[in-house]
Amino acid sequence: MRMSCVLTFRSTKHHWITNFSRPCFHGSIGLFVPPSPPLDPQKVKELQRFITLSKKLLVMTGAGVSTESGIPDYRSEKVGLYARTDRRPIQHVDFVRSAPIRQRYWARNFVGWPQFSSHQPNPAHWALSNWEKLGKLYWLVTQNVDALHTKAGSQRLTELHGCMHRVLCLGCGQQTPRGLLQERFRALNPSWSAQAQGVAPDGDVFLSDEQVQSFQVPSCVRCGGPLKPDVVFFGDTVNPDKVDFVHRRVQEADSLLVVGSSLQVYSGYRFILTAREKKLPIAILNIGPTRSDDLACLKLNSRCGELLPLIDAQ
Repeated sequence: MRMSCVLTFRSTKHHWITNFSRPCFHGSIGLFVPPSPPLDPQKVKELQRFITLSKKLLVMTGAGVSTESGIPDYRSEKVGLYARTDRRPIQHVDFVRSAPIRQRYWARNFVGWPQFSSHQPNPAHWALSNWEKLGKLYWLVTQNVDALHTKAGSQRLTELHGCMHRVLCLGCGQQTPRGLLQERFRALNPSWSAQAQGVAPDGDVFLSDEQVQSFQVPSCVRCGGPLKPDVVFFGDTVNPDKVDFVHRRVQEADSLLVVGSSLQVYSGYRFILTAREKKLPIAILNIGPTRSDDLACLKLNSRCGELLPLIDAQ
């Protein structure tokens, strides 16, 4: 399947204009979702039984829960970033050490932010939020940084890898909303323009080196330090206090449901190992194989947004 996307970002005298070509986002529900078999009624019944028997359900979500909202992931067969391009995500150590790499990252993020921040929850996010309101979902752990669970109203939530909607100063640790930084970018780059070819996960787009060279990046207003999205980049580690917090939630749960994750990253996989040690029943809803299929009592290869709304959580 050929994927094409052109984003044009240019300034006028009074404001910025972002144009997104229709082929990129029209019908985005299926654009980044890998093929899956039709729903198996027997499997739906088995998941319904799993949820019915759960009294303190912990749910862990990954990128596969947000692809139906139009956000690409990294690893999905044929449609993930790794399958579509030879590009790889930014590494934490490179971002911290190199000002030119930070410049390139923020220029790309500046162009991609209007679209990324406008993504909305899909039926899977709404279903999980409803489970919480009904008292079925005890705790939700997400590996995603897109804030879609928050937008859907989830409150018993841990964002394991942080959130793109916050910005962190590497110098003093001050947190600020990402939207405020967008305004500072605009003020510093009144005549800058760029055209991106393709979108990537986590609010990123593809720009040429020539487009990036003239882009100006602001510093922290408090201390002048470099700014970074409040997320865990590849090669970085999750805050130990956050890891301990999630381990305690797993210890308190009586079952664990994985939604839209291949569990290839250890930061999420370790909680499956904790659940196994506690002998919790584990169910996995993910299109394609995962690292923990052999540990699950139930595995479903279906779209998250198609299956979860069918489950009665009362």
